[in-house]
This record gives sequence, C-alpha cells and structure tokens, in this order.
Amino acid sequence: MAKAPRSVAEFLAGERIAVAGVSRSSRQAANAIFRKLRDSGYEAVPINPKASELEGERCFPDLASVPGSIDGVVVATHPDVALELVRQCEERDVGRVWFHRSFGVGSVSEDAVRQCEALGIDCIVGGCPLMFCEPVDVGHRCMRWWLQRRGRVPS
Repeated sequence: MAKAPRSVAEFLAGERIAVAGVSRSSRQAANAIFRKLRDSGYEAVPINPKASELEGERCFPDLASVPGSIDGVVVATHPDVALELVRQCEERDVGRVWFHRSFGVGSVSEDAVRQCEALGIDCIVGGCPLMFCEPVDVGHRCMRWWLQRRGRVPS
C-alpha cells in the first residue's frame, strides 16, 4: 500500500469489510470497491436490501444479517442511508466506517459523520479504497492526488 494516511491504513488492516450499496449494476462505485477489496484478499461482504446475490457472492440486506464479525464498513449508498448504516455499525460493534466520496457529495451525510463521532466510531470521509489498495490505477491515483489537495480525501 502506498503511503496511506493512518486512518486508511487502520481501516485496511481489517480482514472482513462490508460494502453497503453494491448494486445489480456492476458499473456502480460500490461494486468496483467490492471487487477491488475482494481481489486484494479481503473478505468483502456485499450489502443491499433488495438482492440475495451480487457479483457472484451471497448478499445481505443489512449488517445485522451478516454472520460473524465485521472489521469495517464502506458506505457507498445515497447519503440518506448513511445514518441508518452508522446505527447498524453501533449495533454490530463495528468501529470503522468509510464514507465514499469523490467529486460530488457521494455517500457523505453530516448527520452520519456526527453520529460516528458521538459513538466513537472511526470514520473516513471521502475517497475510497480504490485510491489506496495497490495496485492503484492511474485514474484513482490522479483523483487521490487532486482531492487530497482540496481536503476531500485523507492525506
């Protein structure tokens, strides 16, 4: 992993990461994140309340349905869903959340970020694992560089 910020390194030190927002459309950001994590050796768990299987893997409707422990959750959903996912993290004792965002609002909800802070859940606001899991493609390397300089990705 290339010089990852401490928060990113700690998040990616987990072995089992749930990705909320994996879709039937393989072109969605959540799907790319899920595949990258899975292909990088993580046990990636897809979360979508409307599917039982995605990307060839069993999919779960929520965090409560996932058997076993979860080390972290990537939130790659509409921001309206983020707060509920943080509540589910609290119930499951998940201590790390990463809110996906590149150039727009992404999955970031200010209420969800405040709730993480209130609960003591470590959260990353902005960027995504594709910007840090080696090998990082040129597009994500450039996005990371650009967005770090604007304070929208951990640096």
